Amino acid sequence: MTSRYRVDYALKAHRKDEFIEWTKSLLTVPFVLHAGSSNHFRIGDDSRQSAEARRRYAEIFRDLEQLIADQIYYQSLNDADLGRLRQMVPSVGHFFTRLPLERAFYVQDEKRALSKRRMVAPSFNDVRLILNTAQAMALAKPITRLELATFDGDVTLYEDGANLEEGSPQITRILALLERGVAIGIVTAAGYPDPSGKMYLVRFGALIDAVLNSNLDHEYKANLLVMGGECNYLFRLDPDIGGLRYIDREEWALDEMLAWREDAVSELLDKAEQVLKRQIEVLSMTHTATLYRKERSIGMIPLKGKRIPRENLEEVVLNVQHSLSASPAAKELYFCAFNGGHDVWVDVGDKRFGVLCLQRYLGGIAMERTLHVGDQFASIGSNDFKARLVAATVWIADPQETVEIIDELVDYLDESNSE
Repeated sequence: MTSRYRVDYALKAHRKDEFIEWTKSLLTVPFVLHAGSSNHFRIGDDSRQSAEARRRYAEIFRDLEQLIADQIYYQSLNDADLGRLRQMVPSVGHFFTRLPLERAFYVQDEKRALSKRRMVAPSFNDVRLILNTAQAMALAKPITRLELATFDGDVTLYEDGANLEEGSPQITRILALLERGVAIGIVTAAGYPDPSGKMYLVRFGALIDAVLNSNLDHEYKANLLVMGGECNYLFRLDPDIGGLRYIDREEWALDEMLAWREDAVSELLDKAEQVLKRQIEVLSMTHTATLYRKERSIGMIPLKGKRIPRENLEEVVLNVQHSLSASPAAKELYFCAFNGGHDVWVDVGDKRFGVLCLQRYLGGIAMERTLHVGDQFASIGSNDFKARLVAATVWIADPQETVEIIDELVDYLDESNSE
């Protein structure tokens, strides 16, 4: 299942983003009133209509800026529910920075020609990319200047199931961020407890070699970290040994995480295994799927040469989420259940903890100076979603969009430095 399909997939309510959908509805009015075509054009009519549509779209994004600023004010008072935006969109999350949406709209309108379209209204992806650009702009400002960028792996840095290969454009972009003093954390669901980190060397070896062979200062080279299994294994690039160094859990894990009993971990995974087995039987997948259990995760994966329908993957995720949420172990520790595109995984912990641990380990980096880049931000069944609680985020659809958003970010950082 491609990430583009995941971004657009709206089969069920859990696959929609209420704030983006609400913003789309606001943009529908000027589209209908000012972007519609006429059967009797006079010279200049098309340019006039485009200009009017552009003006009205920009006004809406400017008003949204103010609503977000108002929401941030009530967040500062610990009364987020009193914000006008929260009242209109109850599921809207926490904002870590103000968002220059009007300026971001103008940038994306030049690229995507929203105001010139006559037959297709502003879409989910249009709004998503405007929000991404606005977030990149905000993180270049001195008051919220980016210090830590974390990235999902599959479909964010490389294609689903692939590796970060030599020559990948994502590598040069990550080097550009490191060069500007931004720490990089790869926060991936792939969990390999082996202290040698050899499996991560397979996944990210080309990036590691590129950093080691670069002209970056020793300090900047050591700012590349890998957080595996959502929040269970930490490795840091060590230029002195020329590879990844395993970091003991006691050095980086939150006190809350260190308090999680191993008995509770086993209980949670045992329960997940029961639910997954039952779903394989109920959905007639005994000849299609099997289970694969690791130290702190368990997955339902397709048998060789087989494919699990995306609807079944969604069904399994929702059932696991519901069943585990009611289990005693879930009251003691956190977990995430997500659709990986071809499989379903249940991990102990989630990416919120992964990002929090990196912020703490790197000396207390503020949430408003942290950016998480990922492709799975739907409310349920997506393992990047929880990162929204502890960092600013951008929602990308494929690895090429990761390249594009880093390019934007670097441009805005350099622009800010030159002012």
